[in-house]
Amino acid sequence: MWARAAVRGMVAGLAGVAAMTAAEKLEQQVTHRPDSYVPGRTLTALTTGVRLPESARPLLRNHLMHWGTGALVGALRGVWAAAGLRGWRANAWHTSVRLSVDQTLENATGVGSPPWTWSRQDQVVDVAGKAVYSFVTGAVADRLVVPAPLRRARNGWGRSGSPRGRSGTRGLWD
Repeated sequence: MWARAAVRGMVAGLAGVAAMTAAEKLEQQVTHRPDSYVPGRTLTALTTGVRLPESARPLLRNHLMHWGTGALVGALRGVWAAAGLRGWRANAWHTSVRLSVDQTLENATGVGSPPWTWSRQDQVVDVAGKAVYSFVTGAVADRLVVPAPLRRARNGWGRSGSPRGRSGTRGLWD
């Protein structure tokens, strides 16, 4: 069940990447921002240990990293959907996960620079793009993945600490 949710989440992640890419292309029409090859240079550094110069434009590796990261982070969103973490709140949390994954990989390899060194416009563009990715990924995952049935703990006590069969009361954590 969890593997199926992860695979469906990967499909949702690919849909999210497609939406993010389309949104970025529209944004580039307005801002005239050039294509970024940071994902490709990051993948090169991760797989070979070689840091390419900023002028390098590894197109194939760029697409592999862009789509691969989207699929892998989408798998997490699929598992979340199966576990009952769904809707806009899960999508908002997923945005921070996607941003964290990208920034961790880019900065750990020395390819990227910390977001607080970027211009405000670059920060807004990056967060907006990742939000588009996460909200589309979440919408698709929530449609493709059936939530797991709720289960009670073996000892008969639910999450709230109240015994089975007791109704009308709420536990401390509800």
